[in-house]
Amino acid sequence: MFKKNLFTCIVVGVLFTLSLVFAEEPSDVLSLSKADFNETVNPEKLILVEFFAPWCGHCKALAPEYEVAATALKDANIKLAKVDCTVEQELCSEHGVRGYPTLKVFKEGKATEYNGGRKSDLIISYMKKQSLPPVTDVTIDNFDTFKDSDEVIIIGFWDSESQNEHNIFNSVAESLRNDYIFGQTGQKDAATKAEVTTPAVVLYKKFDEGKNILKAPFTKEELENFIKVNSVPLLAEIGPENYGSYVDAGLPIAFLFYETDEQRTSLGKAIEPVAKNFKGQASFVYINASKFGQHAENINLKQQWPAFGIQNPNDEQKYPFDQSEEITTEKIQIFVSKVMKGEISPSVKSEPIPETNDGPVTVLVADSFNDIVYDKTKDVLVEFYAPWCGHCKKLAPIWDELGQSYSNSKDKIIIAKIDATANDIPTSSFKVSGFPTIKLFKAGDKEEKEIIDYQGDRTLENFIEFITKNAANKVEVNKTAPEEEKKEKKEKKETAASTPTPSASKDTVHEEL
Repeated sequence: MFKKNLFTCIVVGVLFTLSLVFAEEPSDVLSLSKADFNETVNPEKLILVEFFAPWCGHCKALAPEYEVAATALKDANIKLAKVDCTVEQELCSEHGVRGYPTLKVFKEGKATEYNGGRKSDLIISYMKKQSLPPVTDVTIDNFDTFKDSDEVIIIGFWDSESQNEHNIFNSVAESLRNDYIFGQTGQKDAATKAEVTTPAVVLYKKFDEGKNILKAPFTKEELENFIKVNSVPLLAEIGPENYGSYVDAGLPIAFLFYETDEQRTSLGKAIEPVAKNFKGQASFVYINASKFGQHAENINLKQQWPAFGIQNPNDEQKYPFDQSEEITTEKIQIFVSKVMKGEISPSVKSEPIPETNDGPVTVLVADSFNDIVYDKTKDVLVEFYAPWCGHCKKLAPIWDELGQSYSNSKDKIIIAKIDATANDIPTSSFKVSGFPTIKLFKAGDKEEKEIIDYQGDRTLENFIEFITKNAANKVEVNKTAPEEEKKEKKEKKETAASTPTPSASKDTVHEEL
């Protein structure tokens, strides 16, 4: 799945200093050092600073976008600056820079994290929002200019009876100020010009139908949902820069995978009527299979194009459209309708259930997960792993030893593992975001099993201590290994003593975190 932040270079090794100096073209981006950082940044009401390293690929990709944004924001008196952390190591350390690029917004010297996109238009939009109060006063004189100042603008139109909605609007504006520009007016002339009957909130946008209206009365939740649903286009391209907006909308995402521009155009015409029919129920998007085709596997689709599928980012449920079927308006309409009505079960990827599962570590697959893990009589400690994960490989012998330690008590405590790349996790009560992830599903009579995350060192002693402290069932740990295991370990030790250790070959895999 896409991540909201895919653009941070991880700091590796010791930072090095470039010794070559290149002639630079004139730039609207300020270059700062420790000597002039505070005197430049602190007086500014608003300034964006990029902490970068010249060798960082993501920094190189950001550079031209940053330059364009700096030039565009000059008229708004918003400055952009940069700090080379290979030269200014102490300054970057003072500002908690741990990866590149790191961007921070400074307001009179006080820093906050930059949470916008990395394209010039997104940087410009984000910084303009930062320059405004949470809610701007709108009058008949500035109405047109304000309404057209960004891709999406939200304006509240009030009268003397709308104090409750006014308060709700201000609260929502404060919480969403980094994402949208808000304005409000109590002027009757402004409402008349906008052809709005007060009280109401109007979302103006430079796409689709141009505006949406939410009439009072409304709750905070209704206003938030109105904004999130209507602020994304009916059918648009999705990528790392805007994926977060679709997740925030809280709706299932219907992905149309295309490989060529011709496919995008022709299939878009087929999908658009369906998108209109289900507006507010699902978000429909194009996704470039040449760039992001691997995402199809997250929806249990094969990498064959074109393809269509629905994924709910909130509970990870997925619904792949039959790839042997042609993508037509009629077929997609029926498919989406059945998904929305719950007439199609979510697709669950699962390995086959093991024919035998009597080893010290119980092997879980998606189809057996709930039956074993949610058995209320048993404490189940589960490792969610990936076969390619280096830390998982290192943990494997320790995990086997842990399973052996509780092998005489499997009626009360189970040590288990599941390949989370080959099996979907058939529950929305928790998410696995890294490997290995270890969770204890505690025995008990509660309707929902208590889940306790393991955060300690990955040693046998610490695992046993964790289980002893947190498991509902109290059992004796096997203190000595069975005779066969002792014999096997002895044979391995003798073999190792007489066999040279092989050197790493060119095929050795070096895993990342």
